Amino acid sequence: MENQRQKEKLNNVVSFIPNGDYYFNKALKAMEKDQMDKAYKYMKRAAELSPDDAHVLMQFGILEMEAQNFEKAYELIHTAYSLDPSEPEHVFFLAEISGCIGMIKDALKYAEMYLQMEPDGMYALEAEEILEYFQYEENELEHFDEDDSEKLIAQEKARRFMENSQFHNAIEVLEQLIERYPDLWAAYNNLSLAYFYVGDTEQAKALLNNVLRENHGNLHAICNLAVIAYYEKNDEELTSLVKMLNKINPYDWENRYKLGATLALVGQYELAYKWLQSMKKRGFQGDSGFYFWLAQSAYFSGRVEEGKAAWKLLVEIDPSKEGFEPWLHVTEEANSDSLEHNREFIIEKISSKYNTHRMLGFFLLSKSIYKQEIIAHPKLIDIAKYNGIEKLCLAYALQHDFNKENEIEKYFMRSMEVAEELFTSSSTVTSEIQYLLQMWFVLSERALKDGYKFKNVKALAASVEYMFYSTINSKNITKKQYAEKYGISVSTLTKYVEQLIEFLPFD
Repeated sequence: MENQRQKEKLNNVVSFIPNGDYYFNKALKAMEKDQMDKAYKYMKRAAELSPDDAHVLMQFGILEMEAQNFEKAYELIHTAYSLDPSEPEHVFFLAEISGCIGMIKDALKYAEMYLQMEPDGMYALEAEEILEYFQYEENELEHFDEDDSEKLIAQEKARRFMENSQFHNAIEVLEQLIERYPDLWAAYNNLSLAYFYVGDTEQAKALLNNVLRENHGNLHAICNLAVIAYYEKNDEELTSLVKMLNKINPYDWENRYKLGATLALVGQYELAYKWLQSMKKRGFQGDSGFYFWLAQSAYFSGRVEEGKAAWKLLVEIDPSKEGFEPWLHVTEEANSDSLEHNREFIIEKISSKYNTHRMLGFFLLSKSIYKQEIIAHPKLIDIAKYNGIEKLCLAYALQHDFNKENEIEKYFMRSMEVAEELFTSSSTVTSEIQYLLQMWFVLSERALKDGYKFKNVKALAASVEYMFYSTINSKNITKKQYAEKYGISVSTLTKYVEQLIEFLPFD
């Protein structure tokens, strides 16, 4: 009965993926400490986990507005208003953000509405200033019409759905949008990516080819076809598309960014650097994505110091990226027989039908130079398919902060400390070491389900290593050598070997 309860707990792990309220409160605390980078990260996660919470969306929208990401802010604040139109704060900020993006009629309408709702409210003075400014400047400013507003809202909503991996929702929004605006090519391009992300590659390609027939030379369509060819490993098609991209000379920043990022993704680092660096030289104030691709293209085209400098700028924008440089651990050894840096091997493991193989795959992912690429791939990781322990392993690869007050998470972390000991003792994962680690994940999965506490990490590492190598070469393996290696006594080693034997899959 106790074992069954433990299995139920593991298969319903909740605490390692906190809810929206958890991240919302962390964001507020970060804001109180003026840690705005952390506040933004936590509020974004809160919005992802609570997409129907008007208050969360409102606060995230304000942060986006302060960062001058006005289109993103507008969609978030408009959605918050749609969910709760009776909240005066939503009305006021909808007036403010409407003014920021040139929707003057809406700015005036919502400012007046706010003053009717709260004539002496917190934002009354600001609302009056909006009315005064736009009434005075109305004839001088360029207006957004209702169609522009609808396009903006729908595309930003679809973008947010896609960022949150809600691809079917994005498809629904975008299909409705192109039905209403059949020549809105940006919507077709985004719809194609959404179809690709749900695995419908043929539909994605059909949409892109249709764009190219109707809108010759559409750069985004060519880039998206190149991305699909890259992920599908269609080298012949990718080569042809790259040749086309090499002939394109975009003038505006949006297209230069798209071109540079695409070329960097598919490994054309020299050309990618050319376009991205040209933007930086001309004063482009990039976001975190821009500096990610600039750093990668600079470093891998031989401009090592420039790459590092660009990554430093990225970390200033998004501190969570510190330690995730795409060139970390890139050595000759990593390119030869180190399985933690073997992209195809890791993908094979995390795609395996065996859950302990997937556990090993996530552990190797945490060490891999391909971590960011694999995580970003739309189809390689599907959290809905994993059991509780696998979700913990994925969270570990993503560097989640575990709660050691929670017994399940505490014991899980100890089991991973054993894996880390085994990894450290071998320095790299060779074909032989992968079987050692695989043995540990078989044992640890069964032990976790049984409520095992993993009390002595070094003794457990010594025990599993002894058990593994004694089965390969029993004549030359002694308990003494592994006890000395890990600084424990032979009796302690014997004790933990006996404990682990209980978790061997004999049944």
